[in-house]
Amino acid sequence: MRLKFLLSGFVFFIAADTITAQEDSLDNQRLAQMMNLSEVVMRSDLNVPKFIQRVKDDTTFYKAFRTLHVLGFTSLNDIRITDKNGQLKASLQSRTKQKRNAGCRTMEVLEEKTTGNFYTADSTYNYYTAQLYAGLFFTNGSVCNENNIVKGIDFSTRSKKGIAKHKEQLKMLFFNPGKKISGIPFIGDKIDIFDPDRAKYYDFKIDQADYEGQPCYLFSITSKEDLREGKKDKIVIDNMITWFNAKTMEVVARNYDISYNAGVYDFDVHMEVELTKFGAQLVPKTLRYKGNWNVIFKKRERGVFTATLFDFRN
Repeated sequence: MRLKFLLSGFVFFIAADTITAQEDSLDNQRLAQMMNLSEVVMRSDLNVPKFIQRVKDDTTFYKAFRTLHVLGFTSLNDIRITDKNGQLKASLQSRTKQKRNAGCRTMEVLEEKTTGNFYTADSTYNYYTAQLYAGLFFTNGSVCNENNIVKGIDFSTRSKKGIAKHKEQLKMLFFNPGKKISGIPFIGDKIDIFDPDRAKYYDFKIDQADYEGQPCYLFSITSKEDLREGKKDKIVIDNMITWFNAKTMEVVARNYDISYNAGVYDFDVHMEVELTKFGAQLVPKTLRYKGNWNVIFKKRERGVFTATLFDFRN
């Protein structure tokens, strides 16, 4: 009886996986019919449904940033906070060096210059943008026992509060553009641009182009120009352009614009990310960000930053 029960459960899970795979395949077929293919891509006889699935399954973008936790590198950091007229309120320009030793990472500040009230009286960051930047690129104290494994990683805001929760929400948007995510009020399901019901609000295009000498597939997702104002609340990702290495399908670069107004908060963010290779490992080399955030009970914040990473070391 026990064996029969276990076999029944096994068959159930196999059947469930098969149904999910069939649904994904059907969705990919539907999306493939929505794709605008350039003439050169049409001549290449690209398997479009398979391409879509590889885009959905991509982890190279996220893994590149996790790899920063297991390498040493030097970073040029430029963070600027502006007022509504674009005038500078506060800023930080610095050069930092991350070191790895005995499975731990630490950071040394080599140069730093600040203006305005970038720091509070107790030397903490006075601005949300700076806190988010620090969460991505700065190391506080000694951090040990990390890896860059991405398989099985699931972003979650459970057990997180305050700025830690907001950082995790940003990571969800940042590392999983185009995938449904939980934990962000009002917009979690609106990010799933590959869902056929959400995809109808977008134009999709696949082209071929070189990026810094690398043959790439250029995958563009753009919200429809004739999207009525009444439908604007159906989307969060306004557009996303990704360059995939044509041989490896690794992300080479990505630009995207995201915006939403939920009443209790709103944001309008533009990001550009360039990746490079350090040996066999993919790592970010440049990230440019321009964001306008407003959260209830907090002042509106407009920030611009650029991170330039180089001198990678094992």
